[in-house]
Amino acid sequence: MSIYSDTNFIVRLYLEKPESGEARALMAEHRRCLPVFWLLRLEVINGIEQSVFTGYGETRQRISHNLAAACQQHFRDDLREGIAMGMVDVPNAVLRRLVEDLSLRHTAKHGFRAYDLMHVAAALALKCKTFWSYDKRASILAGLEGLKTFS
Repeated sequence: MSIYSDTNFIVRLYLEKPESGEARALMAEHRRCLPVFWLLRLEVINGIEQSVFTGYGETRQRISHNLAAACQQHFRDDLREGIAMGMVDVPNAVLRRLVEDLSLRHTAKHGFRAYDLMHVAAALALKCKTFWSYDKRASILAGLEGLKTFS
């Protein structure tokens, strides 16, 4: 596995946001199966549902329940097919050790959130070389750990 993408990247593949075209182009260009571990799966499901409640993008436009259901089904289909993305196992003991280490080395200086730490730790545990995210702080953390990011 060479590329890890976090929640905000994957949600852009299913919902129309300003960066959605770029995210889809990256997927088409690199043709990699993105790894999805249990936390990422739950965050994507919740991120789509959150868009029904709070909206998304600069206008915070809400999506309909029907659109959310279609996006959820598309995501589940992609996971089942295992071409664009597939479920992987990240051992909890490894994840805990890496998150703690990242936190102790970086959070006091940069203020990283636990979820940023978890995603970068998962990328490291999976031996990924690249980290795709539209979250500035997550990308900074990934860069500090030697992962390639995009801007």
